Amino acid sequence: MKIYKWFLSFIVVCTVANLQAQDFQGKATYQSKTQVNFDFGNRNIPEDRKKEMMERIKKANEKTFVLNFNQSASLYKEEEKLEQPGERGGGRGPRFGAMTGTDGDLYKNIKDQRYLVKTELLGKIFLIDDALETLEWKMGSESKQIGNYTAFKATATKTIKRPNMSAVFRRPGRGEENKEEEKAEEFTVKEVEIVAWYTPEIPINQGPGLYWGLPGLILAVNDDVTTIVCSEITMNPSEKMEIKAPSKGKKVTQAEYDEISQEKMKEMRENFRNRGGRGGGRPN
Repeated sequence: MKIYKWFLSFIVVCTVANLQAQDFQGKATYQSKTQVNFDFGNRNIPEDRKKEMMERIKKANEKTFVLNFNQSASLYKEEEKLEQPGERGGGRGPRFGAMTGTDGDLYKNIKDQRYLVKTELLGKIFLIDDALETLEWKMGSESKQIGNYTAFKATATKTIKRPNMSAVFRRPGRGEENKEEEKAEEFTVKEVEIVAWYTPEIPINQGPGLYWGLPGLILAVNDDVTTIVCSEITMNPSEKMEIKAPSKGKKVTQAEYDEISQEKMKEMRENFRNRGGRGGGRPN
């Protein structure tokens, strides 16, 4: 363990000295995949229709992101996919990130420890402005190679709140007790273990999404359903990048956005049920 700590310190010192000699920037590309367990309940939906819907949901939650970063700030944006011939709606399906406010242009300022997210929720633009969460990372000696970089493992426990899209398409219950149960099911909250792999060879406290706080760029991270892995890094690209915080949209805190999205979930459920809840209702 002492050798590991010495080796890690040596890499950080050497790399920091090298990068501090220049106003460095970097660009990292990440592949993100989220597993979605969608419960159709007891609705009478043909099996081929269920298969089609699940395929659309899967495609909607396989994404490519680009993280532009410097020593103090970063901008994390999704690369838009081109619609393929014969593909209806570009493979769109329920995008859970929109309901939590993580599906948009995400700006992180490590110096101020704040983040801004420009996101669209059912046709309206919001700008979430809030403080970065500080995770208590536990760093170990386990390492592996990710691309050309040596990455070290770190773990942390995080409370995650997610929308339950299955509740939108569930048959309505009866009575006040059922209504309260349905409201509670709209979002699920639980503690999960986060596993991250960071490289001291790029000594910045940045990473994909809202992850940060390790002594090196986070190259891979996963929770219980989402896996994000860096596939390409370009240091000091020839064209200088502008890392600018988003500014358009109705400014809200994360808690305010969560409340708004919960109301939108309720509206979606009511609209679906008012249409009769038949198999023809498509998630958007």
